[in-house]
Amino acid sequence: MAAVVDGSRGCAGSKVSNHLKDRVYESSEGAVADEGGSGADFLQGEHSSSSLKSSKDVGELLEKFREETEALEEQVLTVCSSVPPKVSAALSAAGEARCSLDELLQREEFISNKLQQHLQGTKQWMGDLGQTCNQVDFIERSIKYLKCLHHIEELSAAVQQYLMINSVWDAIKGVESMAALDCGLNQSECPHLCDFLRKTLCFWHTIIKDRLTSEFEKVLIQLHWPIITPNQSVTPPANYQDLSSQLEGLVLQLLALQTSDDLISQRASASTQGPPTVSSSTLASPAPPLCLPIQIMLQPLTKRFRYHFYGNRQTNSIHKPEWYLTQVLKWLENSSTFMEEKIQPVFDQAVQTISAKVELCRGLVCLVQEKVGSDASRMLYDDGLFCHLVEEVLQFEKDLRSNHSYPATLPGLLHILLEDAFLQKWLAVERKMAVEKMDAMLSAEGAWTSQYKDISDMDELKAPECAETFMTLLQVITERYRALPSPAAQLRFFGLQKELVDDFRIRLTQVMKEESRCPLGSRYCAILNAVNYISTILRDWGDNVFFLQLQQAVVSLGEQELLGSIEMMEVGRLASLEGSLFDGLLSLLDRLKGDMLGRLLHSLMRDTAEKAQPYCQERWLSIPAPQDQSAMSLSSSACPMMLCVRDRLLNLHQVLSVSLFQLAWQGLAEKLDNFIYQEVILANHFSDGGAAQLQFDMTRNLFPLFGHYCRRPENFFKHVKEACIILSLKLGSAILLRDLLKRSKLEAKDWEDAGDPSPESALNELGVFCLAPCDVLILLNLRASLPGI
Repeated sequence: MAAVVDGSRGCAGSKVSNHLKDRVYESSEGAVADEGGSGADFLQGEHSSSSLKSSKDVGELLEKFREETEALEEQVLTVCSSVPPKVSAALSAAGEARCSLDELLQREEFISNKLQQHLQGTKQWMGDLGQTCNQVDFIERSIKYLKCLHHIEELSAAVQQYLMINSVWDAIKGVESMAALDCGLNQSECPHLCDFLRKTLCFWHTIIKDRLTSEFEKVLIQLHWPIITPNQSVTPPANYQDLSSQLEGLVLQLLALQTSDDLISQRASASTQGPPTVSSSTLASPAPPLCLPIQIMLQPLTKRFRYHFYGNRQTNSIHKPEWYLTQVLKWLENSSTFMEEKIQPVFDQAVQTISAKVELCRGLVCLVQEKVGSDASRMLYDDGLFCHLVEEVLQFEKDLRSNHSYPATLPGLLHILLEDAFLQKWLAVERKMAVEKMDAMLSAEGAWTSQYKDISDMDELKAPECAETFMTLLQVITERYRALPSPAAQLRFFGLQKELVDDFRIRLTQVMKEESRCPLGSRYCAILNAVNYISTILRDWGDNVFFLQLQQAVVSLGEQELLGSIEMMEVGRLASLEGSLFDGLLSLLDRLKGDMLGRLLHSLMRDTAEKAQPYCQERWLSIPAPQDQSAMSLSSSACPMMLCVRDRLLNLHQVLSVSLFQLAWQGLAEKLDNFIYQEVILANHFSDGGAAQLQFDMTRNLFPLFGHYCRRPENFFKHVKEACIILSLKLGSAILLRDLLKRSKLEAKDWEDAGDPSPESALNELGVFCLAPCDVLILLNLRASLPGI
């Protein structure tokens, strides 16, 4: 093998060497050819004019060519001698690698063939070994199966033996061992074994439970259980101590049997797979089963309940759900002492973290849940009966939680009403009854009068009876759905409330449009009071803890029906409690209130302006100076306007709420200020007497009309007050002020550098802050006493 490789390697090396030599010779020949060409050129160039016939010259030329040829040969030999050693080293390494690879391939093939032969030889005994292992595995599983079966039989025999010698505790321990074994075989693939174990467990559990139940019932009867009436005889029997010890032992034994009882109950419920009485979606979490002692104590009460409130008994009336609800509450109240004194100490002794009273309450609630569910489905098409059932259920739930300490984490009767069919019916009934009540309250005779109109301390809002009745209706709805355990259901009722508020607002708007012909009438003002009252109450509700919790529920649950199309910024405001759930309704109510106030003020100013026409046409230039009059008095032309303002203010003060009246008189003062300034002052010229008369009319007559409602009424008549100051200035001061204002107007650019006081500061010294210098200059030109007019 090595000789072949070496031969091939030598052949390859010789081929590479010959190839390299050929390339070198070709290059050398090219060089020689080039040199020859250059020599010919040299001969032609150097000796073209001389004669080449001289032998001396030819000899020298040949010698020169011979030397150059030898130099080129030496170069070629040097190149050829330096290349082959490197090439041969690379070829040698490649040959060695090839040899190693061939050896590895031969070894791999040899081992593979040997392995195949070994596998062929062991295939048969591997099959025999697999069969043997399967047989061993089968025998092991069979032994375990027989051991488990034997263990079950031993437990069964032990339980039987314990029961024969009346050792109930040991029998219960045996049943508990069976229950633990059943739990351990829960994932077993031996259905017959599991079935045998469960049947055996159920057999002995039933025997022990029946025995303990029989003895427990006898003891309860002797202790006068159940306690049906509060006056029931509770005289202790002669053997009270023995009965108490028996009761304690039986309760402890029943509690010890609870594990196997729960397991059997779970197996039975899983096998039946029947639909639960209460939908699982309505319950927050499945409640644990009742403990055995309470189940036995509930049996006589269950019999009585089913006897009286099922079948054809007169007490089973669908019109009277309060009968069985009240009866259950009475049973709870009458049994409270017995549970706390007789049963709870035994529970505490057994280290049970359950309340005997709550367990009894839970069992009775399950009875009532079943009854309410069946009755409610029959009432879906009768609004009156369904409404009555809801009221009774709410009252029962309230008594149950408050008087009997029933935990809020356990389901009550309201969980029944959260089923979709019942909840839809409840919402429909609430909407129908609310609309009917709204129709009745708006059409009532005293709908627009306040029921507290004769009590001044309680009538600040002056809300009409229809508005108070409507808000009471909303409050009652809130109290009804406040106790619901589901925030989603609460939000559905809140959506109904928003619909009702918007419906009532639309109705108020319709009535307002009918009364808009007389905005100063009592009914129009009553509508305005109603809108203000509703918006005030809704703002207070927005800060209520319950509605704040609903607000967070809206954000967390993402109720699109309530969020509507509001922007993310508004959602953020709700989440940060900057806004409230009532913002949309409040904006609509405030818009309606602003519109109604605008109509009222427009009508008020129309009447006032009509009465003020003689005053606007007063001859102010002909009024004598104050010193020429014995005593100043109100202008006769101003009397109708003053009387109109006084009467309207008194009327509005009587019919509007405090906050609305404040907005009304302030709005009237602002409009009246603009009217007198525009129509009386700027439209006339004034003598000194006219200016004094105007100031007297305003400061001594008009301003005091508003002085009953604020301390400084002149602050709401800034234009009129400051105009009177300008018109009443002394002649010298008026001339100086006019010159100052004129110069400041002409020299506005150089005024700051002149060092003179600014026009604004001069006006501020006179008490003029609202009027601009140009307006003051116009007022000064209205004075007849100033020269240059």
